[in-house]
Amino acid sequence: MSPRSRLIDPKGWIFLAALGAFCVAVPVLNLVVPEGSGLHLPTYLVALFGKYLAYALLAVSLDLVWGYCGILSLGHGAFFALGGYAMGMYLMRQIGPRGVYGNPVLPDFMVFLNYKELPWYWYGFDHFAFAALMVLLVPGLLAFVFGWLAFRSRVTGVYLSIITQALTYALMLAFFRNDMGLGGNNGLTDFKDLLGFSVQSQNFRVGIFVATGVALALGYLIARFMTVSAYGKILIAVRDAESRTRFLGYRPEHYKTLAFTVSAMMAGVAGALYVPQVGIINPGEFAPGNSIEAVIWVAVGGRGTLVGAALGAVLVNYAKTVLTGAMPDAWLFALGALFVVVTLFLPRGLVGTAVERLGGRRAAAKLPPEPAIAPKLAEEGQGS
Repeated sequence: MSPRSRLIDPKGWIFLAALGAFCVAVPVLNLVVPEGSGLHLPTYLVALFGKYLAYALLAVSLDLVWGYCGILSLGHGAFFALGGYAMGMYLMRQIGPRGVYGNPVLPDFMVFLNYKELPWYWYGFDHFAFAALMVLLVPGLLAFVFGWLAFRSRVTGVYLSIITQALTYALMLAFFRNDMGLGGNNGLTDFKDLLGFSVQSQNFRVGIFVATGVALALGYLIARFMTVSAYGKILIAVRDAESRTRFLGYRPEHYKTLAFTVSAMMAGVAGALYVPQVGIINPGEFAPGNSIEAVIWVAVGGRGTLVGAALGAVLVNYAKTVLTGAMPDAWLFALGALFVVVTLFLPRGLVGTAVERLGGRRAAAKLPPEPAIAPKLAEEGQGS
């Protein structure tokens, strides 16, 4: 079976169909169904569901490197936050003289802190195209440099996880500083419009929700294409037997760096779509706890499945919304207990376990090593 024909497997079709139906149903229930009807969906729920989809895209990006490459990143929240800050900077430049201080160039927090001119790294963010480029470029460049140095040095396992966590913690401390020119601990907020549309309007909320759903579908397809191709075979071989793959003549650091960079760019897009829907971005998004929580999403849904990662993000965040409203102090205990239960009784996650029980063992990326992969790569290398 060719990689093209395997691009979307049965569970992928189900996922895309469900996502498409969801992205159609939510706007209809919000815009078409009258407010007095019991089926009407309030606008605040549209924004909440859009936030869930942004988290799902972040989870898919993490699953790409953890599930298929064996890179347990505890710093993916940094790439998510960097993409969010890039979008936030654009939104701040759109405020212009409508701010509290009425300065047409400087954001309110800069006027309050007695900035005399706009910092150089804010130049260009008054253009959406430039901001969109930075959403991809900044997280991608950071991931490329970090990955190139770490993977060339053959840093793996828990050591790599600790370094990624240190990276996001260092960025959090840096962004908390007022002299960074990014709002300090208050971050960026009070957004007015995006591409001429008010971010508070009902139509914008629906539009950004649909855009997030489309981005999630594209992110899934990109990750799926990478993992079912010949490149994906080598990624799995690196995950299961990196030394053996290197001895066969491959350069694992090149494959890992590419996957890590693409994953970071996907996380940046998720952050950029998240910010207009929640109305704020601050250094708290860099907190290591957020990255660890994303790992739990993937573990619950099933790492190495992509679909499971997205499902886990939605389910866990829905549970968070419900429990923090009913019992705010109990959420962290519930999250920890969920992770322990999944680790002990559902090591493949919800989707991975379901696929396995349905007989599709090869449909999910298997957690135990697959000895057949490396010899197959060797045969292909000898044949070429």
